[in-house]
Amino acid sequence: MGDFNSSSMEDDDMAAPLFERQLRKNYVQRAVDITILLLMVSLLSYRLVCIRSHGGDGWEVKTWQVAMGCEAWFTFVWVLVVSTKWNLLRYLTFPQRLLQRKRELPAMDMFVTTADPELEPPVIMVNTVLSLMAVDYPGMAHKLAVYVSDDACSPLTFFALSEAAKFAQLWVPFCRKHNIQVRAPFRYFSPTAEQPPSAGGGSNSPEFQQEWKHIKNEYENLNWKIEDARKKPVSSILSAGEFAAFANMDRGNHPPIVKIIWENKETAPDGLPHLIYISREKRPKHHHHYKAGAMNTLIRVSGVMTNAPFMLNVDCDMYMHNPQIALHALCPLLDPRSQNDTAYVQCPQKFYDGLKDDPFGNQHVVLQEILMQGIVSIQGPFYCGTGCFHRRRVIYGALPKNVDSKKKNARSMDEISLSDFGSSEQFLKLVTRALKDESGAEKDLPSSLEAALHVASCGYEYGTSWGKKIGLIYGSTTEDISTGMTIQSKGWRSAYCSPDPPAFLGCAPTGGPASLNQMKRWSTGLLESLVSKSNPIRATLLGRLHFRQCLTYIWILIWNIRSIPELIYALLPAYCIINNSHFLPKVHDPAIIIPASAFAIYNIYTLSEYFRCGLSARAWWNYQQMARINSACAWLFGVLTVLLKVLGISDTVFEITKKEQSTSNDQPDADLGRFTFDESPIFVPGTTLLLVQLAALALLMLGIQPSPGGANGSGLAEVACSLLVVLYFWPFLRGLLGKGKYGIPLKTIYKSAALSTVFVLFCRFPSVGLHR
Repeated sequence: MGDFNSSSMEDDDMAAPLFERQLRKNYVQRAVDITILLLMVSLLSYRLVCIRSHGGDGWEVKTWQVAMGCEAWFTFVWVLVVSTKWNLLRYLTFPQRLLQRKRELPAMDMFVTTADPELEPPVIMVNTVLSLMAVDYPGMAHKLAVYVSDDACSPLTFFALSEAAKFAQLWVPFCRKHNIQVRAPFRYFSPTAEQPPSAGGGSNSPEFQQEWKHIKNEYENLNWKIEDARKKPVSSILSAGEFAAFANMDRGNHPPIVKIIWENKETAPDGLPHLIYISREKRPKHHHHYKAGAMNTLIRVSGVMTNAPFMLNVDCDMYMHNPQIALHALCPLLDPRSQNDTAYVQCPQKFYDGLKDDPFGNQHVVLQEILMQGIVSIQGPFYCGTGCFHRRRVIYGALPKNVDSKKKNARSMDEISLSDFGSSEQFLKLVTRALKDESGAEKDLPSSLEAALHVASCGYEYGTSWGKKIGLIYGSTTEDISTGMTIQSKGWRSAYCSPDPPAFLGCAPTGGPASLNQMKRWSTGLLESLVSKSNPIRATLLGRLHFRQCLTYIWILIWNIRSIPELIYALLPAYCIINNSHFLPKVHDPAIIIPASAFAIYNIYTLSEYFRCGLSARAWWNYQQMARINSACAWLFGVLTVLLKVLGISDTVFEITKKEQSTSNDQPDADLGRFTFDESPIFVPGTTLLLVQLAALALLMLGIQPSPGGANGSGLAEVACSLLVVLYFWPFLRGLLGKGKYGIPLKTIYKSAALSTVFVLFCRFPSVGLHR
């Protein structure tokens, strides 16, 4: 009887699902969202009914119309938000069931991309690589390969990887032996750890302590070697034979380089994963398509060398924090219920050593905890560019197995040809194998080097479908969104994997310039995707993108378009104060309850969302500030950048965000988290908006206003709105009085002062002419 019960339990485990979807009850959230929407519609109705009876001259009527136009836009955006948040879904994965069910795990290729050793220090990239090499993949290490794309063709990066491979021979067995949970050495050996941590099982034996000290010394030696190499002339690094390929190399004009730094030659199950360095060919006259081009090269090179059916890509600063994340991600990819229609598994972007209360509003905790769970419930999360596990055949353009390939926007096996994938016969043979869900490539990696160099050449993609139908999609600096949308338009779904502890951790930019430039790049790429052929509307009408998923994509793609109505709405209170008119109902008018209630309910509820995520009221306020600052500065410049591209005046440029490695946020620095500035024109709109508000309030206090027509002068509502804008731009107000990097440069102040003067004169002159 005991044997029977044991067998039954084993059968139950084999039949149990590898993951579960859990819907969250969010009735209160829905009620609040609908209430806010009804209030916004009521405000528009009030505007429409009262627009003819609104007293005053023509300019005041136009002010009323402009306000109504902005509020109509805000209402439209809120409809998109309500649609996105309507259902909240989370995934629960069971990696232990996977290990019980799958005797042999599939092969996996892991990609790390880096582009500048100055902005992205090699030691950060090395920690990411070491964490990936130490991933938990029981008995299947020979099926893992780590590929590093170096778009700078830097000998320093190659040197750092070569030294990291030597250290990995100590680090990876140490992690496996003692079940170490934090597998990025710089975090494991952080100075904040006063005592050597114990092994995973709690062991604190003298043997472990001795081994821990030895590994720590070796890691410090690795850091010293990398730092020493950074300070030395390049010629000293190039002295060895391995570095001959980097001699006299121009980062923008060089042949392809593919080097096998470490190969698991014995295919040892408990050995180290392969480690391969790639620097694709670059020539001045060939467009290299930034990160998307680098990723497509990684896909092709890995396709001829290891050809794993699954791929993981991470940015160089996003180290693996959960050693079992590969097993978690494989659960929805291999579960019989979803393996035929799940294209990729996206993990959330979370950050280490985040500053207290998120002063730059770029950790996006609430966005990922609430809004992302809403997106997950529709057709699945967006592809976010890092921390994503892909199915190779999907990247090659395959359709879900339950989709008829003869229908619209379809791709079948018969359509695959050399013109699609390029001129490498060896690569095409392996592509065909991958599309049939057959993994495997040449067991001897060196034998595939010639083919790898061929597919890494800059002219390989000409006349092919790479960047159009195959691989990551070109045409945007946010290639991830375009790629994910193209995949989902073919009928694929995606899954979300947010285990505890978090899957990956990265470093968020600190300081004003870095934060705004990152937001500018994101918003620019998003708008590029919206105006491209691969936009969500087209994907819904001609493809298989779900309607609500289309609305969700539109919501995120119009991020920077919001800057225009938000900027106009922020200028309206100042305009009305200067011109002595009003755009909001008077305080004694019962209609004032509508905008006041919408404002109050929205802010109270968003504050409660922060509390539910374990964040503070200060973090909520910091995000509100940065949202307005990003809108007025970064998003506005994103609109201008795309406009110039559409007009053919200039092209967009991929700006790399500077990565900074830190180990503690408890630094005794009074200015930690304080907003910083530089001479970039991106700070001009925000400074101008602040000066306009200050000028309006000054004129009000001095009583320098024209006479209002009837009872239509500016009131308390306009003053309150103007003060609120000043509070939102408080970092800029401090910057007007600050010094050094904490002060706004004089050039920026002069430009903003001139623009604000023009605005004040514009407000005053029509008023004088009409009331004369």
